Amino acid sequence: MPDRRALLALPLLLAPRLASRPAWAQEAFPARPVAVYSGYAPGGVTDVTSRAVAERMARELGVPVVVENRVGGATAVANTAAAQARPDGYTLLMGTSSLAINPGLQPNLTPREPMRELAPIGMVFRSAFVLHVHPSLPVRSTAELIAWCRANPGKLDFGSSGTGAVNHLAMALFAQRAGIQVTHVPYRGGAPALIDLRAGRIGAMFQAVLEALPALQEGATRGLAISSTAREPLLPDLPPVAETLPGFDAVFWQGLFAPAGTPAPILARLGSALRAATEDETLRTRLAQQGVALTTGDAAALASLLERETVLWGRLIREAEIRPD
Repeated sequence: MPDRRALLALPLLLAPRLASRPAWAQEAFPARPVAVYSGYAPGGVTDVTSRAVAERMARELGVPVVVENRVGGATAVANTAAAQARPDGYTLLMGTSSLAINPGLQPNLTPREPMRELAPIGMVFRSAFVLHVHPSLPVRSTAELIAWCRANPGKLDFGSSGTGAVNHLAMALFAQRAGIQVTHVPYRGGAPALIDLRAGRIGAMFQAVLEALPALQEGATRGLAISSTAREPLLPDLPPVAETLPGFDAVFWQGLFAPAGTPAPILARLGSALRAATEDETLRTRLAQQGVALTTGDAAALASLLERETVLWGRLIREAEIRPD
């Protein structure tokens, strides 16, 4: 029969061990709402997609999944808050291409090493850009645009939604791969750039599909190509730039991350819920109408994409001597 004094002392012996265990290790995950930080303002495509995916994930997890907009610092405010959060699965990040761009463009922003400070969960979407021009430009294909630029070095004003934005880097990559000189004209957003493109004050730009679509349909601009390697369902007649410049692929992407150190079982649970959301046909159809192609991809695919683009954009930023405004 066990010694009575030993039995009485057992809770005291176990108490320090239980107290030292993290709180998230003592409860089944998830037991309370999950917060998802977004570095973008409410109402845009990124925000709308984040909320739609979060709502679908909530059905899988059985707890609310709430998107919190933490805008500022080229998304660094949201990125840093998520990277520094407790690694318990209750604080996540809807990270985007900025995670791959910021280390090269603005190395003072945190997190400085996203691949080490964040744990990838899975892909959410990839969104291509339309390469379109003002109709006064005498070109009707990517090859003709390149030929015109070679004959008129530096004379094409190429707009973007801002220095360091993905569509700016797409333009810089295009110019580098094609061996042409163009003049970059940065704007504060895609809308004012489109106004000037419609008016002919600039000649060309890579622009988000939904932003470009009305102008293309009205004939105010002329579409030449799509920036992804695959065709865009909303603009099926536009060929990829890659058909002229092999390997060209410049898209805006979004993926779900957790703080580094989040336990593997929790990451797996979140990944399963994310996959259910990105494979939901109703959701895929609804977002496709907004130019967003939900992408099912696991943690390894997201990690590979982040690593690959960090190298790609970092090299381009150095070689093209791109500096933040």
